[in-house]
Amino acid sequence: MHLTCPVCASTNRVSDERLHDEPVCGRCGAPLMPTEPIELDDGSLPRYLANTDLPVVVDFWADWCGPCKMMAPHFAAAAKQMPDVRFAKVNSDNAPAASGRFAIRSIPTLILFQAGKERARLSGAVPTRELMAWVTSHLSQGAR
Repeated sequence: MHLTCPVCASTNRVSDERLHDEPVCGRCGAPLMPTEPIELDDGSLPRYLANTDLPVVVDFWADWCGPCKMMAPHFAAAAKQMPDVRFAKVNSDNAPAASGRFAIRSIPTLILFQAGKERARLSGAVPTRELMAWVTSHLSQGAR
């Protein structure tokens, strides 16, 4: 399994059996499976998506967005409860290329990626359970 380091963007190979043994980056020593959302930007988002084999949920948000702030604790709670899914946040104001590339028209917008490709999209703030159910339903649809 390949995991991209959220700090130095190095691609690391981790065996499936070791995913929950708190693996660290071979280059910088940062945790590869943090239980909190990571911050990505225009430079790091494409590489992270392309080189991370686990599903990735990206929250496109902004500092001035009230619903984004309301949803942030729910997004963090889902990250803690779904260790086999990577959770990332992209500040739309600071990442205009990513926002344009993924046609972000409203925030918060969540996009579920798997194998670097968009699988599902959800706009608007949602509570933890609904967020987790949305992720689970789209991941199970791909297993069929």
